[in-house]
Amino acid sequence: MNTYFNPRFLIGLLMCSCLGFFAMTLTDRFIWLSSNGLGSLTIAIILGITLGNLPFLSSIIKRHLPGIQFTKQRILRLGIILYGLRLTFQDISDVGFLGAAIDIAVFLSTFILAVYLGVKHFKLDKDIAILIGAGSAICGAAAVLATEPVVKAENEKVTVAISTVVIFGTVSIFLYPILYQLSHHYFASIEFPMQFGIYIGSTVHEVAQVLAAAKSVGSDVADTAVITKMMRVMMLGPFLIALSIYFNYFSKGEKVTQSSHVTKKTLSSRMMGSGIPWFAFLFVLVIALNSLAFLPKQSIQPLVYFDNFLLAAAMAALGLTTHLSAIKNAGLKPLFLALILFFWLVFGGAFINIIATVFWNLS
Repeated sequence: MNTYFNPRFLIGLLMCSCLGFFAMTLTDRFIWLSSNGLGSLTIAIILGITLGNLPFLSSIIKRHLPGIQFTKQRILRLGIILYGLRLTFQDISDVGFLGAAIDIAVFLSTFILAVYLGVKHFKLDKDIAILIGAGSAICGAAAVLATEPVVKAENEKVTVAISTVVIFGTVSIFLYPILYQLSHHYFASIEFPMQFGIYIGSTVHEVAQVLAAAKSVGSDVADTAVITKMMRVMMLGPFLIALSIYFNYFSKGEKVTQSSHVTKKTLSSRMMGSGIPWFAFLFVLVIALNSLAFLPKQSIQPLVYFDNFLLAAAMAALGLTTHLSAIKNAGLKPLFLALILFFWLVFGGAFINIIATVFWNLS
């Protein structure tokens, strides 16, 4: 029987779909969830983990694992591709070169710091350091989910990385309005609210958390913050492509030099390998099509809602296949790494914003 028409496969797919839809319904019904940074993706993985760790459901999940794995992998990639419908290249011009430069500086410094500290000092597995770095540097849970197929990390590592985004991103929602009042008092010469909107968008983890934090300050701050955040999200495509080239060429190249039995491959042949996430190229293509207004405006919103459903279902699948015992075994080191990155985003990000703004005004 064809795998895709196997009843166990279909039931597994249906389980994830129902959990994802339920998570979206909860966030739509109870606005206070999303306003506090608990979006549908976060709710979906919480539901999945809760059900997936109930002893009496373990046998049911194992029987329907093919459909759950399909959702976690294939449906996820489709969701990442359609995520590009939220973005256009024209967004860059709305906050200008200054916002783009700040975004790039925060992104690169945060990710490099995550990998360096995670591997060199905390002695963490490189995969989990990369996942935590991607989630902190780009766009939270969506970046972690998009990076997972490239690094091929275990479920528990992905869940640990997402958990750090949820914890410290939620703290940001309450912290940034306080920082706004303080910065407005001590840095009155800086143009508000635009500059603080850029600061929020360039340093807070999730899009929902950016919106929640910025709206607590004001709608004008929120507009700039969301645009800046969307520019940061746009870095996901190039990041995935660069990361995949590293894993499929440079990383493998190190192993090749250690073994005379392995034939060296060219970069082009490696690029044709199955490890390259072609969905990353399609993600950039969708952004380009959206920038050109290729799709009618009335069709964009339903597609974005459908994309939210796909990502929520994928998060539920991830939760169903995640065991809390394995997360516990990961220890406190990932949390400490994420805490350091959080402080870097808040204070290092503020330093980058201030220095960039000063130089921009002098030029």
